[in-house]
Amino acid sequence: MTAPVPTAPAAPAPQQPTPRERLLNRIQKDIPIVARPYALLAEEVGIREQEALDILREVKAAGVLRQVSAIFDTRTLGYQSSLVAAVYDEDRLDAGAQIVNAHPGVSHNYRRNHSFNLWYTIAVPPESDLEAHVQRLHELSGAKLTRLMPTLHLYKIGVEFDMTGTEAWNAKAAPQYTSEQRNIGYAVTELDRRFVTEFQKDLPIAEEPYADACAALGLNIGEVASHAERMKAAGALRRVSAVFRHQSAGFTFNAMGVWAVPQDQVMDAGQRMANFKAVSHCYLRPTYPEWPYTIFTMVHGRSKDEAFGKIAAIEREVAQGIQHDILYSTKEYKKVRLEFYKPEFYEWEQRELKAEEV
Repeated sequence: MTAPVPTAPAAPAPQQPTPRERLLNRIQKDIPIVARPYALLAEEVGIREQEALDILREVKAAGVLRQVSAIFDTRTLGYQSSLVAAVYDEDRLDAGAQIVNAHPGVSHNYRRNHSFNLWYTIAVPPESDLEAHVQRLHELSGAKLTRLMPTLHLYKIGVEFDMTGTEAWNAKAAPQYTSEQRNIGYAVTELDRRFVTEFQKDLPIAEEPYADACAALGLNIGEVASHAERMKAAGALRRVSAVFRHQSAGFTFNAMGVWAVPQDQVMDAGQRMANFKAVSHCYLRPTYPEWPYTIFTMVHGRSKDEAFGKIAAIEREVAQGIQHDILYSTKEYKKVRLEFYKPEFYEWEQRELKAEEV
């Protein structure tokens, strides 16, 4: 059954963004690895370095800016990851979600408006068994049904909120990060591991935010930047950027449009859907007897009408007549950035999986 899409109001008329808005948009794209990156960004948007730092400290203190850190590609670093959809009895859902949350490899966990009422993402290191971890969570949490929904093809990943409120809901831009940027055979070095450990931390809002990382790595800023470029070229490092808290930034509603695109049309449809700026994530995922949807698109909005309106724009331009549904979060159980090489992960694995084998 195709989900009904309400008639949404037209997108706001374009207005000239302020330097503050331009800065908040800009830091979501990338923060250059130079000695004083905020001086460069401030100049780019037409303000002084100190003004930029004051703005960023203000939005962080207000809870809008969650952190500034590097974004790494799990697959290129050898990690196995998957979206997981599970079915719980309503009276078991909250308790089951808390058990899932306790897994150190679970970074996102939401209740959604569907019979598959719990959705979480999980990642495990190369030497671990992803399916075994998910099966153990299924057993521990009391799920009635659990389905792995790994990425079969990545058409787009990259959350960037329009802080100006001026972009049309059907605005287009070529995606930066796709499956083509991944290098699954990449050999992770010891320096890579140390780089990841330092750059996954929340970097300070300071004139020289990379100073502590440089000191820990024993490298100067030029050497760190060169290594970052090597990791980018390999697809292991996407960028250093700011991450906003959706709700605090005003984007209080998310919508996951899922589309039953026929297999012979998925590449074309997925690429076209990924070109919508409003789409932050676009994936090809497996189907099951009870789940016919091949392509997943995630959008965020300041209201339900805005989020549904963005899905409606995709339907009009790409997917007319294609069966689809809209799932949205009704409760957020967990949302953190995945941290690599955490000792807590191996402790969980030893306790919950290795002990079972003895």
